[in-house]
Amino acid sequence: MAALPIRIYGDRALRRKSEPVREITPQVRKLAEDMIKTMYDAPGIGLAAAQVGVFKRLFVIDPAFGEEKGKAFALINPVVRPVDRNEQVLIEEGCLSVPEVRADVLRPARITVEYRNLAGETIRLEAEELLARVIQHENDHLDGILFVDRLTPVKRQLLGKQLRAMARSQQRRKVQAAA
Repeated sequence: MAALPIRIYGDRALRRKSEPVREITPQVRKLAEDMIKTMYDAPGIGLAAAQVGVFKRLFVIDPAFGEEKGKAFALINPVVRPVDRNEQVLIEEGCLSVPEVRADVLRPARITVEYRNLAGETIRLEAEELLARVIQHENDHLDGILFVDRLTPVKRQLLGKQLRAMARSQQRRKVQAAA
């Protein structure tokens, strides 16, 4: 297993929409395995393929939330639906691609997600609380959406200086790497 480089805020790749996984190949399984290692090394509780520069509709999550390794699994081509659009909860989020930034995000409290696992089976999962939050957060990455996009305008403005500095730093790293 190899750890993969995580894309950081300011990298345009994070805004790219991911394509469906057409077939679950050994390469897809290896990607999921490498993503799980990367997630644990970071450390995090979820990681989308887009965050490591692979634009496939795939993410990995750890339902034990870092308390017990080995529970992580992949969700391929997930379809997320809120159970009740009126039942929303405000919870603090962070992101491996937006390090050192945390903010409250309003999301549906309960969801269902239908996805394929690495064996190709279709799974339907009902989730609430933190698990629902992680699934929604990672699923957003597949559409090029970051949690900071879901903040109120006031909160986004308060974080603006920090986010711009992060984006500039990311651009400098890219220029240095290209030189």
